[in-house]
Amino acid sequence: MRVVDVPAPTIGPAEVLVRTDVTIVSAGTERAVTELARAGLLAKARARPDLVRKVADKARVEGVGAAARSVRARLGSDLPLGYSGCGRAVAVGDAVAGIRPGDLVATGGAGRANHADFQAVPGLLCARVPDGLPAADAAFATIASIALHGLRLAEVGPGAKVVVIGLGLVGQLAARLALASGCDVAGIDLAELPLATAAGAGVLALKESGPATTARIRSWSRGRGADAVLICAAGRAGNPVARATELARDRAQLVVVGDVDLNLARTPFYERELSLRFARSYGPGRYDRGYEDWGVDYPAGQVRWTEGRNQEAVLDLLASGRLKAADLVTHTFEVDDAPAAYQLVATRSEPYLAIRFRYPPTDDAPAAEDLAAAPGDSGQVSRALAADRPRRAVGPAGGRGDGVGWVGAGAFSGSVLLPAFRAAGFSRFTTVASAGGRTAGAFAERHGFAGVAADAWEVIDDDRTGVVVIASAHDSHAALTVAALERGRHVWCEKPPALTLAELDQVERAAAEGGGVLMLGYNRRFSPAVLGGARALARRDGPLTIVYRVAAGPVPPDHWYADRRQGGRLLGEVCHFVDTCAVLAGSPVEAVTALAGREAEALLAPDVAVAMRHADGTLSTIAYSSARPADAGKEAVEAVAGGDHLRIDDFRRLVVNGHVSWRGPQDKGHRAAVEHFRSLCLAADGPTGSGDPIGPGGELRLTAQLLASSRATLTAAVALGLGAPADLAATGGEPGTHPGVPAPRPALDQVPPSVSEAGR
Repeated sequence: MRVVDVPAPTIGPAEVLVRTDVTIVSAGTERAVTELARAGLLAKARARPDLVRKVADKARVEGVGAAARSVRARLGSDLPLGYSGCGRAVAVGDAVAGIRPGDLVATGGAGRANHADFQAVPGLLCARVPDGLPAADAAFATIASIALHGLRLAEVGPGAKVVVIGLGLVGQLAARLALASGCDVAGIDLAELPLATAAGAGVLALKESGPATTARIRSWSRGRGADAVLICAAGRAGNPVARATELARDRAQLVVVGDVDLNLARTPFYERELSLRFARSYGPGRYDRGYEDWGVDYPAGQVRWTEGRNQEAVLDLLASGRLKAADLVTHTFEVDDAPAAYQLVATRSEPYLAIRFRYPPTDDAPAAEDLAAAPGDSGQVSRALAADRPRRAVGPAGGRGDGVGWVGAGAFSGSVLLPAFRAAGFSRFTTVASAGGRTAGAFAERHGFAGVAADAWEVIDDDRTGVVVIASAHDSHAALTVAALERGRHVWCEKPPALTLAELDQVERAAAEGGGVLMLGYNRRFSPAVLGGARALARRDGPLTIVYRVAAGPVPPDHWYADRRQGGRLLGEVCHFVDTCAVLAGSPVEAVTALAGREAEALLAPDVAVAMRHADGTLSTIAYSSARPADAGKEAVEAVAGGDHLRIDDFRRLVVNGHVSWRGPQDKGHRAAVEHFRSLCLAADGPTGSGDPIGPGGELRLTAQLLASSRATLTAAVALGLGAPADLAATGGEPGTHPGVPAPRPALDQVPPSVSEAGR
């Protein structure tokens, strides 16, 4: 456990940057997280068998080495703590309603409302604090929302008999909220402090003593049993769910709020027809990317109590005095003393309920009054505003530094890309930036960067930097690439370089005028299988027919592939295969069409087919599937032309005309791609600035090829928006003659200048 210095996070359009005043420790949750973080690999594996299966799948498909690198990168990351706090809004995204800079707001969200001086919190997880309510009380809003959501699931009202098992912080708040709702409440625990605190709030506080406690609950409920039992205990001791069945009346509601083991017996549930429910955190909206990340609220007429509106309800109850929380605080620490607080939680050396962190005033971010806009402006700030800040003049190409600046501190950066850069000979790493700030600090410390930058623009502007690596979110690639090229830097940009054709035009202009080398992360073209295959196919007679089959496997619903702002699987991964087909054909794509499955909106569809015609007449087909059969590798490429036949088996083997031409560990070309990039940079910075060592202008030819593959992929995205609405087999019509079938797709030079928002 440690306190680390990291840059303040940046915010997106649906987020609020908050300067923290107070946060509350959720002792049960945070103790479990820290215990798991400290545990060995075996204990982690027992606790999360689902992750073990994912690692095993990755090892099977990509090799043990790749899986090990990924695991090391994950284990080496700092894990933020905290999810309930209060502070002042410093900057507000332009898609956030009802909050302005300077407002006091309650904040929520694991990984968002962390114990930190600054929080980047989704707008729907920020609730404006009513006038007169202190920040120290408002900081309870999210933790209390957990209790409130559990109470709502119990479906009780005035006069109901409610039992709360476990009188920790969440249990105390649940009991008080039930009292405020007009319920009669009994609370059960073993420890003296929580029992005394609950009794002081008007709860019938009972020390757990088995049959005697059961008899007391029966008497208190007039012999019927409780109408609802909220299980707010945590840990693996005892069997609180079974205990709840003994306290409940016929057809009562049992609601599991805490993290407890389930050792269920059917008989008590059957005999009393009990209902068992699980409270998922703070309420509807939790774990929904549309709600939390994109700011899409649920209509109040359809979902009255979302997690955000639960926050508001708690704040109103606190402001009116019907709910009190201040007396629950047993310990207060300055945030710099946080390790002492977690030592108390771990050892339980003295009794505690709520532990509060206080934060000193800081000048590291602008005050709310400094963000006030000129008359007529919105006064709101978003990430886009940073992109428009004044830039220093572009320096000459020869004035570049010799350091590498890094934007993006994700798992791929640390486990694959950075090792490739080191292996290629890059040795001086200057600064790293990430949207969250915290990840950049851990990344810099783990990988030996000289420092941490406040944002991507600071990396780009650093005169020590000659090479900028852009491995951030896809929707940031185009703006950052253009800015770095305009500054005269060499740029490695992970795919895709742009999400619209208009953005790609800007990148192309910057590459032509900026003076630096631009390399895109289409690494497969540098793999030994593709290089060998391209050489073999260069001797063919006539055009090729290429079939590229991808079994990419399913991803969870909250994966960034499902985020329309990031371009989905087509723009985010299929672009790799488009480029590989162009390399094998040795000919650029001149026309493209695409179809998507029906499972999701077109661009986010997990199953996509892309067909391309190359300038030499080669036809390429990419069949991208979210399936992952156990006996199939992820990628298989087959090409035929005349008497020639080529097959690439998951970048482990190349077979040409029935003979194994190359075999080895899976190699998708990451290291070779970076080595080539370094050679281009060294040549461009040499005394003649001649470009690619194999010939003048070589880097321009390569960049043009990479950008052409990007243009072909974006054109496929346009084609998805024009997808055929009719099934030819069902209609029996001839291609091109049925009124429901669109005309052939346009060639690349006929595509509209940008992908429409509807198409995206």
